Amino acid sequence: QVQLVESGGGLVQAGGSLRLSCAASGSFISINGMGWYRQAPHKQRELVATISSGGSTNYADSVKGRFTISRDNAKNTVVLQMNSLKPEDTAVYYCNAYVRTVARWLNYWGQGTQVTVSS
Repeated sequence: QVQLVESGGGLVQAGGSLRLSCAASGSFISINGMGWYRQAPHKQRELVATISSGGSTNYADSVKGRFTISRDNAKNTVVLQMNSLKPEDTAVYYCNAYVRTVARWLNYWGQGTQVTVSS
């Protein structure tokens, strides 16, 4: 079983910063891609940023230049640094990882962490 545990959400004023962290634990062989997604009320879950095991990154247009994703392969962690936050960034943020277990590759999700940006 693999678990993704997120931390770092909270309430911040517009223009502020937050740092989200996610740690993978459990029984697995390796992790390929990791990323962050978000879901605002009454909206579908959307990609925020992803990072490959080699460090290649991909960002949603709405967060480019404001958010930075990074990972530590040795610690199986991924971090999302969010700067210049806007009210429209308010959402539940989910960590995602594509994990190789003994039997197969599987997609895992964290439980989500709330980010609220006040105007």
